[in-house]
Amino acid sequence: MSRAFTLPRPRKRFGQHFLHDRSVLERIVAALGLSSTDHVVEIGPGRGALTALLAQSLGSAGIPARLDVVEIDRDLAAHLTSEFAGAPGFTVHQADVLRFDFSALGGPLRVVGNLPYNISTPLLFHLLEHRAVVTDLHVMLQKEVIDRIVAAPGTREYGRLGIMLAPWLEAQRLFDVGPGAFSPPPQVWSSVARLTVRRTAAFEVSPSFPKVVLAAFTQRRKTLRNALRAFVEPAVLERLGIDPGARPDTLAPERYAALARAVDGL
Repeated sequence: MSRAFTLPRPRKRFGQHFLHDRSVLERIVAALGLSSTDHVVEIGPGRGALTALLAQSLGSAGIPARLDVVEIDRDLAAHLTSEFAGAPGFTVHQADVLRFDFSALGGPLRVVGNLPYNISTPLLFHLLEHRAVVTDLHVMLQKEVIDRIVAAPGTREYGRLGIMLAPWLEAQRLFDVGPGAFSPPPQVWSSVARLTVRRTAAFEVSPSFPKVVLAAFTQRRKTLRNALRAFVEPAVLERLGIDPGARPDTLAPERYAALARAVDGL
């Protein structure tokens, strides 16, 4: 593998914090459990520390494994192209991941990466737009974001993000990672999670689902009666077996789905 390029410096505008801790990198690859039939897509490969372990693992598994990486930084993309020149099944895509067409790669895809924290939420929803070709995601995110994704009803972290992802993703926190595992170190802790894409939605998602959830959590300390007064009367909530005096963070995702279907029918 060529080393013709000097390693590019982190760029704040891309939110770059390069993961370098070998033990963390190895735990991520181990969690994937790669096989010779896998098609892996790495998001934000940076300098290629995780990329190298993925390529090694896929290489030992044998062809027809494929590894695509999506990197917005032109200099890093050039570095990766040089560093992994000749690696079987390896392709670099210099692109904005929020506009990248994952479906064009075919499927099924296994997505992995240290996701840019400044775009993590829109990126998750962008990936869900391509869920037909995605099997699972093994991703590093800011710890508080993972806290919200895996939170149960009635907890402080439970809210809009976890509810909106619940129909399509089964979430499992794998382990936490301290700032020292990155260069430069971020000011927050991180977590790695496994997000498995459901082939069938956990519950019916109606057109009103996003706006009902948004309204409920715009002011989460309000009661459902007050938070949702623009959509439904308290009698509708009671008919659905929902206490109008309850707080938004006590209602399970499927109950919001039922409420949204009722709003659709009004």
